[in-house]
Amino acid sequence: MPFYYPNWINDFWRIMGLIHFGDKLHFCVPGEKRFDEAAIRQFCTEAGLAFYDTATEVRRLRDNASDAFLEVVTPTDIPALLARIPECHTLVTTGEKASALAAAAFGCPVPPVGGHVDIVLPHRGLVSPHRGLDPRSPLRFWRMPSTSRAYPLPLEKKAAAYRQLFP
Repeated sequence: MPFYYPNWINDFWRIMGLIHFGDKLHFCVPGEKRFDEAAIRQFCTEAGLAFYDTATEVRRLRDNASDAFLEVVTPTDIPALLARIPECHTLVTTGEKASALAAAAFGCPVPPVGGHVDIVLPHRGLVSPHRGLDPRSPLRFWRMPSTSRAYPLPLEKKAAAYRQLFP
């Protein structure tokens, strides 16, 4: 995939459009059933958003995107990844499996959907002088509702949950 959430029927970029531009179609290419990759990349760069998977190797047990049919072969070393980006102050997961993998990596409880836990990660690397973050400062770990249309929550309610991430 050239970028995260490229699937036309996934609502992630519609949610971001609603939150940041008041328009669920902001990242949609007019007249086409696809998202504007260039606009998404520019937005993510300007907003400081980064994406990564909680597993670097998975095995699909069935031809289905459901977490229930994914076997994690190699989980991502999330603390090591975060040590390389000390400016990161918020981690967000969606889905039961991703949230459980992140919680296991931190040794913390899985946050409730729409909620968070704060985690202190020692030795996070260099501190960014322009952000003034202490490497021992808490990382806020959020679990958000799935942006899949299979998740039974209206778009506006999903956007309301995600809006918490952007005070």
